[in-house]
Amino acid sequence: MNDNTDYEKFTQEIYQTLINVQGIDTIDVKHNVKLRGKSGQEHQIDVYWEYEIAGVKNKVAIECKNYNSEVSIGKVRDFCSVLSDLLNVNGIMVTKVGYQSGAKKFADFYGINLKELRFPNDKDWEGRIKTIVFQMKMVLPNIKQRIPLFDNDWMKANIKFPEDGQMTYSLQGMANEIKIFDESGHVITDFHELDKKVPHEWDAATGLEHTYTYENAYLDVQPLGRIKIKGVKYIYDVETGTEEFQIDALETTKAILRDAITGEIKFFDKNGNVK
Repeated sequence: MNDNTDYEKFTQEIYQTLINVQGIDTIDVKHNVKLRGKSGQEHQIDVYWEYEIAGVKNKVAIECKNYNSEVSIGKVRDFCSVLSDLLNVNGIMVTKVGYQSGAKKFADFYGINLKELRFPNDKDWEGRIKTIVFQMKMVLPNIKQRIPLFDNDWMKANIKFPEDGQMTYSLQGMANEIKIFDESGHVITDFHELDKKVPHEWDAATGLEHTYTYENAYLDVQPLGRIKIKGVKYIYDVETGTEEFQIDALETTKAILRDAITGEIKFFDKNGNVK
């Protein structure tokens, strides 16, 4: 496969994408089609498709010029003669660099669309956003202590304390496994959710305190069982950090399709979107 064929197939792919975006997904954009003209002469068409809307058949032929210099009027004139020999076929010429002024005038007069299909250059980005810079500030509470505030009156009435007055208890599990229940045994929340909700500003800080309070709430405490609490006191720091990253449109852009007469540009990204 040579560079010219590659460019033709690339043109086929771009126009198929453009048609799909327009919602006409029944059209098959074909490469290297032979069409017989009114003269009986057979013409090779680089890219071709046809479709019917409201009973009217539309035919489009694309001539691809993989040139490193501007296309001359002679090449446009040759394509125009091919179109005139075909029956009701609209013409588009596609190239990478551009067209000489005479070629533009001739094509405009005879209704031939002239396009540039290529990778964008710096001039194409004028007036457009090329690079987006994201700054992400992260705020992360660093929990130092979680102190359950037991309901002492409830404990005196419901728990038999050791004679020496000493009691060792434990809360076991990951933060999301330590649940707070209501008096019916339904889960109100867990320590992981409380961790995420501690109040803070956007600046770093140390030694902050916050207390969640409850009317009827219980914790499973080993080895005592379910114990009534009045709240949970949090002692924590707030740590911050900043990350910056950017999205360069050049990294996501696949090609541009520029109208050589009007200057209108369509950007094609690598995900099949057109802008």
